[in-house]
Amino acid sequence: MTEFLSLFGERLSNFLDYRTARGFKRETYLRYFIKFDRWCMENHPTQTELSRELVLEWINDNTVSGYNTAQRVASMRQFARYLCAVGEDAYILPEKYTPLRSKSVAYLFTDMELTALFRSIDQLPPTKKEPFLNEIAPALYRLIYTCGLRPNEGRELLVENIHLETGEILITHTKRNKERFVVMSDDMLALARRYEQRRKIFSFGNPYFFPSANGGALTTETVYSAFNRAWSHADLSGKYPRKVRVYDLRHRFASACLNRWLANGENLMAMLPFLREYMGHNSLSETAHYVHILPENIIKSSAIDWGKFNAMFPEVTD
Repeated sequence: MTEFLSLFGERLSNFLDYRTARGFKRETYLRYFIKFDRWCMENHPTQTELSRELVLEWINDNTVSGYNTAQRVASMRQFARYLCAVGEDAYILPEKYTPLRSKSVAYLFTDMELTALFRSIDQLPPTKKEPFLNEIAPALYRLIYTCGLRPNEGRELLVENIHLETGEILITHTKRNKERFVVMSDDMLALARRYEQRRKIFSFGNPYFFPSANGGALTTETVYSAFNRAWSHADLSGKYPRKVRVYDLRHRFASACLNRWLANGENLMAMLPFLREYMGHNSLSETAHYVHILPENIIKSSAIDWGKFNAMFPEVTD
């Protein structure tokens, strides 16, 4: 079977054969090389050398997730080393190379979009790799959204840290190793209890609340790819679905809290420290970022003293 079509095709195939002979799985890099091969066919059909310019153009693609970018870096580095070993000129990425990435722009789902997204999530089918994804996904993504979690905080949640009697969750795998408690809403708690009854059947003693069939927690790639698949199939009434991230559920949670406080006439400056602790931010400036992305009609509210606010909190990202 011919897997590759570009002028790199034979060398890509030979490299994978070499790795397989050394005991590595062919599938580890296969899909990234197929994408690279098709990209070369479309954009550089006459290119034969794995040059610095070619590699960096392939790596620095801001439409690709951080995880997949890391896989591109690793696969290109190994392929280049192989080419050099067999006597070809090839650019080897430095070990500490960091891809150039544009600043992510937070996307705030509308109510309609959020409803369509979760309806699509509820219809995700099981996969060969994750035969219980249809059971896991509805609870996982709703927990991330309703508790304002970072995706990995939800993905790596341990069963021992979720208390279904009280609704409290101890978040331990955090961005800065700063443990915190969050509390589920009544609806989320009811859903988590129903999910737990089913999880006991298919988890086989896995300590993670959202277990992978292969052991351990669901992988980052699975969480991201399933989310993107659900979004691409969401019924948005003819609107073209723009690129979104699982992290945008956290943005929506934060903006919903701020909107609710503004609607209730709360002093936003006084409420930000509560949101900071709940979301596990290291500084108040990180929390204040969410005020900058509120809809225009909201940010004109008299509850925000913009002169004082901007002096205290320059715009930053989470």
